[in-house]
Amino acid sequence: MVTGGEGFIGANFIRYWLRRHPADTVVNYAFRARTAAPDSPDNLADVPACARDRYAFVEGDVCDYDHALTTLRDHAVEVVVHFAAKSHNSHAVVHPQAFFQANVVGTVQLMRAALAAQVARFHQVSTCEVYGDLPLDAPVGFSESSPMAPTTPYSASKAAADLAVRAWLNTYGLPATISHSANNYGAYQFPDKVIPHFVASALRGRPMTLYRQSGNKREWLHVEDHCRAIDAILQHGGVGQTYNIGSGVEVSIEGIADRIVDILGLDAGAKSYVADRPGHDRRHLLECGKLRTELGWQPETDFEDGFRDTVHWYRDNPSWWQPLVGMLDLDESRWEPSGGARGPAPRHGRALRG
Repeated sequence: MVTGGEGFIGANFIRYWLRRHPADTVVNYAFRARTAAPDSPDNLADVPACARDRYAFVEGDVCDYDHALTTLRDHAVEVVVHFAAKSHNSHAVVHPQAFFQANVVGTVQLMRAALAAQVARFHQVSTCEVYGDLPLDAPVGFSESSPMAPTTPYSASKAAADLAVRAWLNTYGLPATISHSANNYGAYQFPDKVIPHFVASALRGRPMTLYRQSGNKREWLHVEDHCRAIDAILQHGGVGQTYNIGSGVEVSIEGIADRIVDILGLDAGAKSYVADRPGHDRRHLLECGKLRTELGWQPETDFEDGFRDTVHWYRDNPSWWQPLVGMLDLDESRWEPSGGARGPAPRHGRALRG
């Protein structure tokens, strides 16, 4: 069972698993009412007919223990891969309580259900952001033994969920693993995240809005490589282990915008700048020797090729992202440090950019 399979990474993982594991059935347990748009795209509409008898969608909230338990038992689920989470930093600044409810309480309720259903493995999909802010000149990245030091409501909620998973492992014997991944990119990512947001803005004739500290770095991992890494963890990873998943490829947000300018043939006016979001980390970089050495995983997607293909996908599939764009605007031209009570004024209730 994949939670959050309507989202970017979850949907790509379901496609990957159906393709790579033809003997398995995948249950997509997700909250489909993620938008109010009646024509909101279905991320899994392209599941091939030959796999439809091995795929089931169950609409459900991870906070709903009873429904989650019924789904696990009805489908005789053996493995849970837990993607479902609220994940947008800017939105978390404005509404932090919603992130702790979904990401912490939701994980706890799902683990309770997984224990009751006696699943063989519970995998928690987490983020590099739980480790906090890495200096731009740091010689090495974060390892699995680095202390958690989250800096935003979003990353704090994910760190809390990870700690809960460790507690359920040690206290109740939940057979769990955890992974922390770098920033993902690829097709079907919602346009509230930086790459599809920049591309959609450019294609609509609007400027790409960068934070002032646009030299802040991120490590970029293609979503297919992320799926392969989770596969390796499920097949060969040890219960109770945590694994970092990264590519080693770092590009600044300025560099991302510049690449999009080049690929789409834009002029210099395609970029504009706004004040930094509170808690905006300078850098995230992961040390992934454990995953590579113990499980034999290596990233396979060249960043420049994968990035160009990703930009072309959004350029060539406007019908997928256009229904979503109008709902995602948030004015990040100002920030008010008021503990989530105010923040930037949302125009349609959802944030832009991660």
